[in-house]
Amino acid sequence: MSVLEDFLLNLEAERGLSPATLSAYRSDLVPFITLVNARGKRLEQLESSDVAAYVVQLKRRSMAGASVARKGAAVRSFSGYLFREGITEVDCFGSIDFDSSAPIRLPKVLTSEQVEKLLSAPDLLQAAGVRDKAMMELMYSSGLRVSELVGLQLSQLDLIGATVTPFGKGRKERIVPVGGRAVSMMNDYIANARIELLGQHKPANAVFLSRNGLPLSRQGFWLSIKKYARLAGVSETITPHTLRHSFATHLLSGGADLRVIQEMLGHVSVTTTQRYTKVDTARLRQVYDQMHPRA
Repeated sequence: MSVLEDFLLNLEAERGLSPATLSAYRSDLVPFITLVNARGKRLEQLESSDVAAYVVQLKRRSMAGASVARKGAAVRSFSGYLFREGITEVDCFGSIDFDSSAPIRLPKVLTSEQVEKLLSAPDLLQAAGVRDKAMMELMYSSGLRVSELVGLQLSQLDLIGATVTPFGKGRKERIVPVGGRAVSMMNDYIANARIELLGQHKPANAVFLSRNGLPLSRQGFWLSIKKYARLAGVSETITPHTLRHSFATHLLSGGADLRVIQEMLGHVSVTTTQRYTKVDTARLRQVYDQMHPRA
């Protein structure tokens, strides 16, 4: 399977993108990869100069600013993926000055009430239901990425100390607190449901297991989230990352410091975390427009 196909599968699993959006990513990235190959290079040899050449090429074309921004964003995501997967030694987009006038796309978040409905949807009489509730509780409690969640090992959990130590992007380790409800659910899962899922299979270090005793995949968890959103009557398009976004936004609404949220999310730059302030402001604006007599 090509690196591009791996990247698209990753987008589908991590962000729950539609086939149409994945197709757009493909059409935006094929010309970039073609340019890299025309320069006599493989993706493993990608350098910032190659990305810069493509950005210059985009800016010279007579296309709408939004189209240029979309294509540049696709290459930025792809470059970050290549770095995180160890295919390139650096993020080749990191040093590129890409001026885009396109508006920042705000992440979708759930209300506290919607989160409660979603977390109440799994059937706790089934081992898989206990597993899924434990996963959602942990993700909402600690803001883990879905890749960090499904890749979690038993050694990374400290339920007595109520912390989890995920390996984030670039294999960077961080310590994140775990809330009381998530700790309780995780203890129940590990003591009972996980043993049932493991069955007669060889002991595994992965925390979250499928019905055949193997580590649960990102795609498997994504399908579960969609099912529970439907059962909970949550109409918004839900992906696993929606819980991560909701975690950050609800912390910010509760008065948490932006730097603390940045640390827990594992963002390298606080600029990435600042988009949640825009989400919070957007919610305030919505309330104002609904409630103020002169809005």
